[in-house]
Amino acid sequence: MKFGVAAKVTDLLDEAGIAYSVYSDIKPNPTIQNVTDGVEAFKAAEADSIVTIGGGSSMDTAKAIGIIINNPEFADVRSLEGVAPTKNHAVFTIAVPTTAGTAAEVTINYVITDAEKNRKFVCVDTNDAPEVAVVDPDMMASMPAGLTASTGMDALTHAIEGYTTKGAWEMSDMFHLKAIELISKNLRDAVAEAKSGVPGSGREGMALGQYVAGMGFSNVGLGIDHAMAHTLSAHYDTPHGVACAMLLPIAMEFNKPVVTERLAKVAEAMGVDTTGMSTDEAADAAIAAVKQLSVDVNIPTVCEAITSPRTPWPTLASRATPARPPTTTSWACSVKS
Repeated sequence: MKFGVAAKVTDLLDEAGIAYSVYSDIKPNPTIQNVTDGVEAFKAAEADSIVTIGGGSSMDTAKAIGIIINNPEFADVRSLEGVAPTKNHAVFTIAVPTTAGTAAEVTINYVITDAEKNRKFVCVDTNDAPEVAVVDPDMMASMPAGLTASTGMDALTHAIEGYTTKGAWEMSDMFHLKAIELISKNLRDAVAEAKSGVPGSGREGMALGQYVAGMGFSNVGLGIDHAMAHTLSAHYDTPHGVACAMLLPIAMEFNKPVVTERLAKVAEAMGVDTTGMSTDEAADAAIAAVKQLSVDVNIPTVCEAITSPRTPWPTLASRATPARPPTTTSWACSVKS
């Protein structure tokens, strides 16, 4: 709203004579209160659809609002945690992402912060996916360099975690390897474009890469990085993409013993020349490449990003629980045999 990005959409609605109401009171880590206020705003406007403009925070909030409007028995936002048995698809929603990272416009997941309990919870529901996604790099042109970097690293985390999770299979591999390639090729350029204000191919490549990653991980879920990142954000209000980026090489190192061959493929997708390397060496090269990419786009270290009083590690660990997608359905076109 502040930088006039939403006006690119509202101006079109004005020209077409379509009535609308704006709800924009959403925090970077959206809360239960943001959702309940949004539900009331939807009702007050007597709306019949949602156009959600923004990053993952806006789109996640819109998903929760749309689900509750059409499934009022889930008015208690906490009841949506996990895989809620909703019966009706969310309100007709058009998602217009302004960041290249979360892929919330194409996923079946959304994340809400429970401020009272100082935790985040993940909701997974095939009924929450927007009907239309408008992925336009021009809508992402106002992203500052820091946000471009953090959301881009979030997208890379989606792709690498999706490729190395236990549910990975041929179709999701296709999405994730392409996403890793696109993000690795374009993120540095996208950040440079954000700094200079001069548009280029980096932004377009990131818009596509993060979208493709979303198509993949919505089928197979994520892993320990996101489980820890959500907890970190809930306790320290660390931006989600920054938390994911800081933890990604740590999670890769932890998982390496059981996904060595896959990490070697990650290295190749990131453009690393693995000629002459053993599988173990190539896996290490993937971890090193991720670390270097984070440095190149100025992602802070864990110590730099945590500024509030320390929370006991057992508390953080106990709340780091990975979410899984529904096991009976597949969000893309196929069902895993």
